[in-house]
Amino acid sequence: MKLTVNEIFYSLQGEGGRSGEPSIFIRLTKCNLSCSFCDTDFANGDEMTLEEILEVIERYPCKWIIWTGGEPTIQLKDEYLAFFKERGYKQAIETNGTRRVPSLIDYISCSPKQHYETIKERIPAVNEIRMPITVGDEVPNISIFPKADNYFLSPIFDGDKINMENVSYCIELIKSNPEWRLSLQIHKLIHIE
Repeated sequence: MKLTVNEIFYSLQGEGGRSGEPSIFIRLTKCNLSCSFCDTDFANGDEMTLEEILEVIERYPCKWIIWTGGEPTIQLKDEYLAFFKERGYKQAIETNGTRRVPSLIDYISCSPKQHYETIKERIPAVNEIRMPITVGDEVPNISIFPKADNYFLSPIFDGDKINMENVSYCIELIKSNPEWRLSLQIHKLIHIE
């Protein structure tokens, strides 16, 4: 069993409901979308066995894995997740919501980019919806999304720099739509990976 991995690193979750928690990030290659604001190199990577991945992550004192990408559901399967679960790891996923999420995931962060109304057909419940927002975007009615513990608006940054127009716009949207909360990309603000 192998996965094509872009990078593995240990840091703090920088956004959403688990913001500030230590996590091991495993960034997988491949994505089925082509978002103009994406700042991730998910095209290149190395094939790694699950044992090789485990060897890398065992050096960290943390037991939370965040599968990210690209779109991790392109590669992830429950049998891969079971391997890490059997070794005591909890596992989160950051997905765009265009594909089903394996059942062994412990925490689902869905950051939808398109076809919002079809997401709950594939993923009926998530831990959080995290919508990337830029000036002029409309906030869809929350009822079209899967049931979630948290609904976040996340202003799109300019690379690693905060875009205050997008932040101000999100704040006004949230004040008009109080079921949403603000999620800033703290990792970019404090310049950590």
